Amino acid sequence: MKRVLVDKIGSASKNVPLRNEIRVSEEIIAKEGYLVAGRIIGQKTSYNTLEGCDGRMIALHDGDIIVGVLGHRNALHGYSGMVPDSVKVGDVLNVLNLGGVIGKCTSANPAIGQPFQIEILGSVLVFPELSQRKGIQAHIGMNSLSPAGELEDAKSTPIILIAGTCMNSGKTFAACEIIRHLHTKGLVVGGCKLSGVSLQRDTLNMMDHGANYTASFNDAGIVTTSEETSRQGARKILQHLLATDAQVIIAELGDGVMGTYGVQDIFRDKAILARTKAVVLCANDPVGAWGGKEFLKDQFGVEIDVVSGPVTDHETGAAFVKQTVGVPGLNARTQSKELADFLAKKVGI
Repeated sequence: MKRVLVDKIGSASKNVPLRNEIRVSEEIIAKEGYLVAGRIIGQKTSYNTLEGCDGRMIALHDGDIIVGVLGHRNALHGYSGMVPDSVKVGDVLNVLNLGGVIGKCTSANPAIGQPFQIEILGSVLVFPELSQRKGIQAHIGMNSLSPAGELEDAKSTPIILIAGTCMNSGKTFAACEIIRHLHTKGLVVGGCKLSGVSLQRDTLNMMDHGANYTASFNDAGIVTTSEETSRQGARKILQHLLATDAQVIIAELGDGVMGTYGVQDIFRDKAILARTKAVVLCANDPVGAWGGKEFLKDQFGVEIDVVSGPVTDHETGAAFVKQTVGVPGLNARTQSKELADFLAKKVGI
């Protein structure tokens, strides 16, 4: 065990309160969710920031010592990577996302270049028993959401699910605009991110747009959702929000409906679907809008209620959606009030 002074702490680790002076161990558990400290290697001019626990984006520099969390990522427009079978002090891994998820990069989108390298210094220790000097390896499951009871017994506050054909299809923008208008109507609104890779940016954005309560899978102790974890995390998040006085919950599903972050497993949960009163599909193009609708209906029996996203940026795309997909195409940028009003009427608020 040794003392390390940390320059920056990634938001993925926010469930574990840390100071800049930490203790690290050479014994590293090479599994998702465990906190590690490492030294940044090199400089970058793009994708060169880290989201801190306060949500602020901080520039990373060569030699910075940071705290991050071991995890995987499979981002079509970003980095893909995984946690190696073993991690030792001195190993060089990569920073896979802006929240400080750390793993071995296996693929990088040319548009953003290679990720930062990070030399691992050790696992982060916490000391739950003040009277003892023996630390344990920190994990983001510590202090995570643990709602009582079962989702089936929770109250039936309406949920609006926002799904997309892919990352960067306009889901968060649509969610925030819907939240803004519902908040303006005087409603108490809950906002959440049910799947994806740890980053506070989206839920903070929801809060900035008027959400009274927010939560994400990171709050449920999950670094990156998958088919093994997404359903359990989604249930915890929704139970947590359903226990508040929120009158409606806007739930964004990160990644696409055919991705690897466990979105499909959330759609398979009957208790979640029973509380879902409207489904928004965000799509980039006409094929995605039509295919997303058919996929959700064929695989899960889920009917979408409205399409948004870039496909509706032009009236030609919106007309295609109405005529071919068979639901309204409402653009979150230019028709945000109409979109929110449509959904409010749909869910009965």
